[in-house]
Amino acid sequence: MPSAEWQPRWRTGDTDQMLRHVALFRWNPSTTSDVIDAATAGLAGLPPAIPEIAVYRFGSDAGINDGNFDFAVVADFESRGDYVAYRDHPAHQAVLAERISPHVSDRAAVQYEY
Repeated sequence: MPSAEWQPRWRTGDTDQMLRHVALFRWNPSTTSDVIDAATAGLAGLPPAIPEIAVYRFGSDAGINDGNFDFAVVADFESRGDYVAYRDHPAHQAVLAERISPHVSDRAAVQYEY
C-alpha cells in the first residue's frame, strides 16, 4: 500500500494533465515484415515532423500472451489540442494512409488524461 503522503496526480486536483493516446493494430495475415518495417520507419519520422508530440513509443507485440494485438503506438501530449494537431497532421495522415491502414485487419484506440 502506498504511503499516506503519496497520491496519484489525478487525486490531487491538478489541472495540468497530460493526454495519452494508445493505438493497437492487428496486421492482415498477408502483411510482410517489409511492410511492418516501412510502417515503423514512417512512425519514427513523426516526432521530428510534429512538435506537439511529447513522448512517442511504438513496437511489435513481444509474443508473450496469445490473442494480443500485433503492434502498439503510445503517444503523450501536453493537451487535447496537441493530440488533435498530431491526429490531423498531414505527415501522420500520410503514414496511416500509405503504410498502416491498408495492412490492418483490426484497430483499437483510446485517449485518456493522466
